[in-house]
Amino acid sequence: MSAATPHIATSAPANGAARCPIDHSMLRQQKTAQVVEPTNQPIERDAEGVWHVRGYEQARAVLRNTNTKQAGFKAELLERVPGNVNAPILFLEGKPHHEQRKQTARFFTPRAVSEKYRHLMEVFADRMIAVLKQRKEADLSQMSMKLAVRVAGEVVGLTNSRLPGMDRRLNAFFDNSEIKFERSPRAMLKALLTQSRIASFFYMDVKPAIEARRKQPREDVISHLLAQGYNDAEILTECITYGAAGMATTREFISVATWHMLEQPELRERYLTGDEDERQQILQELLRLEPVVGHLYRRTTADLELAVGDTTVTIPANSLIDLHIYAINADESVVGEQPLAICPARDLPERVGPAMMGFGDGHHRCPGAYIALQETDIFLQRLLRLPGLKIRQKPSVSWNPLITGYEVRQFMLAVE
Repeated sequence: MSAATPHIATSAPANGAARCPIDHSMLRQQKTAQVVEPTNQPIERDAEGVWHVRGYEQARAVLRNTNTKQAGFKAELLERVPGNVNAPILFLEGKPHHEQRKQTARFFTPRAVSEKYRHLMEVFADRMIAVLKQRKEADLSQMSMKLAVRVAGEVVGLTNSRLPGMDRRLNAFFDNSEIKFERSPRAMLKALLTQSRIASFFYMDVKPAIEARRKQPREDVISHLLAQGYNDAEILTECITYGAAGMATTREFISVATWHMLEQPELRERYLTGDEDERQQILQELLRLEPVVGHLYRRTTADLELAVGDTTVTIPANSLIDLHIYAINADESVVGEQPLAICPARDLPERVGPAMMGFGDGHHRCPGAYIALQETDIFLQRLLRLPGLKIRQKPSVSWNPLITGYEVRQFMLAVE
């Protein structure tokens, strides 16, 4: 099917799967978007010279172009960690980035996840569900953080903490992520607070993991970095990067996916009765609608030409590009009608995944996509089957400037 003629499948597909569980009376089912983005402006330049991209094809062209570089995720904060020589993989470009991605890909393949981490996900999910059943209520935002930290920590190598509570130490750092390098007393105090939290994370969690891997390397990211000659400060920077990418984001998605399914019994039923492919399709549709990272930023290193209909727009070198993921994922030329509603049965163009830009695209596409979806699926299959599961208190939704994404907090669940 061509990109010009997408549609939504609203009747039962030929393979016998259930129809699209969409409430056609609701044109917008998003819970986390700060604003409703315009749909008729695929690209525009604002008064400050920033280029805003909201079209899917234009965004993919930006993310796949070699004349752009990473400009988001508070690069200035991580770059100022003393002692860094090797740049974090998130900010590498060109051949060095491709080489590092190639070498670390073995930690994130579906086979590696199934063989090394699936059992861990299942055991830890079972433990948390058992606690919920015993206590009869729990804060899902805390449960999801513990799960995400445990799984990502195993992949990275953060398994030797001096004291329990790595999830709280990471959370404290992310909660104070709005850093500005100014000379005002308030800004300097916030900078000192952030540095103290980074130091706590390093001495409590990262340093003991480094010491353990020096004595006995394992198949994880820290062992790989040590073999590459990375020093302690560089490994700390990578751990913070993986903390934002692999822990904070997965935590939020687990919460928002649960929220949608508990409020829509038909969607929940279809998820619980579907096979793995159908469950993955539902999860990725939810991620399309509620992307955890709401903006990606790139800076051009040379003039960049983008096609917009029959015209060509040239973005000059050294320009900042803001890719609006909510708008990109709702591009009707790709997803079809009712782009702000949930419909796992969307008939998408060839080579367009159900999550759209939920995991990014191009050479910086999230390497841990499969891990995030797998642990979410394993946990939700157990959580959503609990008898009498209900929302006792709807969560609050705020915005985290570090990941440019939402935070779901104080999400209280109860069971019979």
